[in-house]
Amino acid sequence: MIRMATVEQALALIAEQAGARLLGQESIPLAASFGRTLVEPVVAHVSQPPADVSAMDGYAVRHADMKMGASLQVTAESRAGVPFAGVLSAGEAVRIFTGAHVPPGADHILIQEDTRREGDAVIVTFEQPKPENIRRAGMDFAYGAVLVPAGHAMTEGAISLAAAGNCGRVTVRKAPRIGVLANGDELVEAGSDIALGQVVNSIQPALIALIRRWGAIPVDLGVSHDDEADVRKRLSTPCDVIVSIGGASVGDYDVVRSAFAADGFVAVFEKVAVKPGKPTWFSVRETTLALGLPGNPAAAMVTAQLFLRPLIAALTAATPSDTTPQRAHTQTPLPATGGRAEYLRAVLTLNAEGRAQVRAAENQDSSMLSPFLTANALIRRPIKIAAAGAGDLVDIVILE
Repeated sequence: MIRMATVEQALALIAEQAGARLLGQESIPLAASFGRTLVEPVVAHVSQPPADVSAMDGYAVRHADMKMGASLQVTAESRAGVPFAGVLSAGEAVRIFTGAHVPPGADHILIQEDTRREGDAVIVTFEQPKPENIRRAGMDFAYGAVLVPAGHAMTEGAISLAAAGNCGRVTVRKAPRIGVLANGDELVEAGSDIALGQVVNSIQPALIALIRRWGAIPVDLGVSHDDEADVRKRLSTPCDVIVSIGGASVGDYDVVRSAFAADGFVAVFEKVAVKPGKPTWFSVRETTLALGLPGNPAAAMVTAQLFLRPLIAALTAATPSDTTPQRAHTQTPLPATGGRAEYLRAVLTLNAEGRAQVRAAENQDSSMLSPFLTANALIRRPIKIAAAGAGDLVDIVILE
């Protein structure tokens, strides 16, 4: 057991423990797959497009007939879902619409803006230097091609691509059940009448939303009192992971870690050298992992991004995100750090020259949630790093 882990040690230990408890797999409808991790690749059951199709509204023609002022006889029509079944001959044109099959014999789409229609004839009114405006069969992907690789988390784009490949179901890792337990006699639910000394439970609903976004199933374990028996009672719900919020410091009423220990959880690390989020802890028992997050709102949100998201990814064998360090130019000076890595809530933008720049929120107090309304990144400041001046490159973590 490590009493104070570095961020890197904590992530390695989380990955090791979660990887040893890799979840099983299941086949689910494509429409229900958002956020889920593929076990088997999605393979195309069709080519896209399935045939040569028009990229524009106009006329399917032979490019050899494209002389300025040429008059072509319009003999048929081809539209999406109702293709022309015949063959185009010299001197003919087939009226065609975007997405419709190009008839055999045609090698060019004469767009309607380059024509003049005269009854059953179409006149070429602009030069046509080369054959174009046809999307060839299989241009996007061919039958049998891997559309989405195993290990990929299903995004909106992946779902659309799989649907285009005529895949109605996908095989994914089972979604981990993540229990979310808040702790504290002072906590009340949003919308309640607040008495003196009470605090709104603001982090639990946010974590539930994040857990859904990251492809897991949130389980609301409620709010426990500062009482070990009450905490233990809530640990009986079957979950793959229990995320505890608060109650993990060293005060007389911080009973969460002792309650988990009494329920069979063994500590892996007790704290992390990170700011905000030093009280973050991680424990395990045979069937369940436990991640303790700080009670301070901003600290809980930051450490959820740093540790809970990778934990879910490890349980589902999701392909890691690109580990290439991302960097941006800080718009404000940043002080040197001490014995803890610091993660500053920040706004990442591109300036007029396309240069990535990042501005840290003015107040980084761990109780403040308002910076998260606009924050889309964290500035990562390693342990014992020198001060950075305005314009210097700094490491960033994109918030997801």
